[in-house]
Amino acid sequence: MKTWPVIFLIVLSWVWGTPSEARRIHLTAEQKTQLEHAQTVLVEVLALTEKGAYEAGPLASTVKARLEDIGYAVTTDRSQTHDVEVKVKCEEQKTLTGTSPTGGDMDLADAPDRLWKGPACLLTYFLQGADLQWKKEVRTTFPDARHAAKQAQIDDAGQFAMDHLNQRLTEYDFPVLLSAEWGQVDRLLQLLDNPNTPKLRKVKILYALSDLHAEEALPQLTKLLESTDLQQEAINALSGAGADSIPLLIDLFQTSRQSSIRAEAAKTLGNLAAKTGDPRTIPPLVQYVSSILPQLKTSEDIDFPVLTEVVWAIGKQRWEHSLKPMRELQQKIWVIFDNSKQMADLREATSWTYKQIDLDGHIS
Repeated sequence: MKTWPVIFLIVLSWVWGTPSEARRIHLTAEQKTQLEHAQTVLVEVLALTEKGAYEAGPLASTVKARLEDIGYAVTTDRSQTHDVEVKVKCEEQKTLTGTSPTGGDMDLADAPDRLWKGPACLLTYFLQGADLQWKKEVRTTFPDARHAAKQAQIDDAGQFAMDHLNQRLTEYDFPVLLSAEWGQVDRLLQLLDNPNTPKLRKVKILYALSDLHAEEALPQLTKLLESTDLQQEAINALSGAGADSIPLLIDLFQTSRQSSIRAEAAKTLGNLAAKTGDPRTIPPLVQYVSSILPQLKTSEDIDFPVLTEVVWAIGKQRWEHSLKPMRELQQKIWVIFDNSKQMADLREATSWTYKQIDLDGHIS
């Protein structure tokens, strides 16, 4: 019976893996190296309307310009030497998208939507002819091109759909997503450091870095913590910087006077606890819970954003000293009369976390 907790924790660590880790097909060491060094990209675009093939030149020009904007060399000639191939298929009326061979796709952001039948562009990439099952989709705001074109008093619904999809390709930051998918951390950090990079793109980059094992990003992320408008995103990205960021996150959690910063630091410590199993992540969070318990009598005594994230994070790793304070917290919050959503969220987090750490109770 003693082996069951260990097995259970192994299963939990697999479940808590990041979406990219859980959803992508396995890449060999050679493939990873090739993608990390990819510089020249072959772009092929296919455009289809209800009348048949459509001139894909404007769409291809947009894709080419967006990739060149972040430093890639781009060719549309297959005979030219290239490192990786990006394919884009744009349709006025999207054809059926089947189940991904690596699992369902409805839980992933920007994934192909099997229920969408309107105009859409599907983006994929190939490495030496191999489809590595990375699929992203951009869609128009309208589900029916003919109806939308008629309302806009435009006769050619196919052209109307392609023009709108081309605009979506100028807005959708697929170059950042591809750079992250290919593990090109240096390229992302250069964009992050560029003062001309828009804030929205920086947020996207920071989100991508949180999902990568990018220890080299730590110095730049630490510098970004001084930025008042990107602090929370930078803290979240520290989870991708590995165990070296734990002391910094603990210091932020313990010393910051802003609830939003403390909550984000707690959340990131929880993510690192799940990723690395580092024993330093949980004790400061449990100490916080223990310190507030004596004064916790009403809802006014609770900093809900901080405590809720702390509780979720504690459940990401089993530490024997966390069981007692979590049991006491669970007892206290259920006797406080409060039917608010924030209290409901805290109670949910507490119940989940208590179940994760009380494995002996489960087994018995």
